[in-house]
Amino acid sequence: CPHCGRFHEGPFKQLKADYIDTGLINFVYREVYFDRFGLWASAIARCAGPEKFFGITDLLYAGQSTWTRAGGGDPSAIVEELRKIGRLAGLGNDAIEACLQDGDNLRTLVAWYQENAAEDGITSTPSFVIDGRTYNNMSYDEMRGLIDDASS
Repeated sequence: CPHCGRFHEGPFKQLKADYIDTGLINFVYREVYFDRFGLWASAIARCAGPEKFFGITDLLYAGQSTWTRAGGGDPSAIVEELRKIGRLAGLGNDAIEACLQDGDNLRTLVAWYQENAAEDGITSTPSFVIDGRTYNNMSYDEMRGLIDDASS
């Protein structure tokens, strides 16, 4: 979603530098699938393994306005843009197709999302679970305050 893209491009970078990279918090990233396009993007990001997941996620967010609108929202145009991102990340065509066609994996991702969303009360994105409480999109300063309060 565009809200997640804005979070990823701004506040997440601060959060990563201030709290994640310093080991002050444990950060768990969980995708939310509101449509098949988000699911396909997740499949591409996961296709190259955990070591490349966030690098591909960076590419997906950076090109989000392009791939989500490809062909006026035509699914075949969108998936082709996602394939381009996969190739840019170094994935071969066969690997990309295998990831996009792996129905068992796609169903597992959806079930995982649904379970996590129900458990944490996720109804919008981005959402954050801080010290056991779920919060909706917020400024970095607000998030920093909640994290600091929870760790003191």
